[in-house]
Amino acid sequence: MNLLLLHPEQQLPNGLWRLNERQCHHVLTVLKLALGDTCRAGIVNGDTGKSIIKSINNKSIEVDFKVDSQPVSPLPLSLLLALPRPKMLKRIVIDATSLGIKRIVLINSWKVDKSYWQTPNLKAALLHEKMLLGLEQARDTRLPALRLAPRFKPFVEDELDDWAGPGRRILAHPGEYPAMPCDLTEPVTLAIGPEGGWTDYEAGMLQQQGFACHSFGQRILRVETALPALVGRLMKLP
Repeated sequence: MNLLLLHPEQQLPNGLWRLNERQCHHVLTVLKLALGDTCRAGIVNGDTGKSIIKSINNKSIEVDFKVDSQPVSPLPLSLLLALPRPKMLKRIVIDATSLGIKRIVLINSWKVDKSYWQTPNLKAALLHEKMLLGLEQARDTRLPALRLAPRFKPFVEDELDDWAGPGRRILAHPGEYPAMPCDLTEPVTLAIGPEGGWTDYEAGMLQQQGFACHSFGQRILRVETALPALVGRLMKLP
């Protein structure tokens, strides 16, 4: 936790903020802070600043928070991602959030096992929790907009063009294609398929929506490896 991420409901009538149980544990046992010490904090979907510990009482901590800065700039990148394996979904959501991706669609693919869509990890509350962890890691406050698209064809045909909007559209796909571009600063929508890539039918539909296929080398990577590697290659990180 590199940032105390404060929620509006944590603000007290006296203007102080009461930390939740997880935040208290981190402050006391990891940061080992005491009365009067300071640490970085921010408000969910708001600004960042400095918090000062004003009271510690039976593991209940109240802090004074003052804004002094804006959160780190988001990436101009939208992510269309084939739904990953359930045990990796949580880590991938955390990583995508930490990287500064603010628009994410988890979409179906022929190679995505149908059982993946039944995992409890897709519950909105759990996804929200993982995005908060990603924000804390990166000292960010702005939650991504994440949605599910369990039907590939209707989403691609009816919604993808509007969702992707203006900007470059890149399809990460194994094969004899141009190399992945690098250090982009323009808006980009990146489509990452399941391990082994999209089917020819899926790749064709995405190409009809303006996506250009690019190769990231001959190695077939796990999604959890491909995502940070591709983002680091494509985008000029702030």
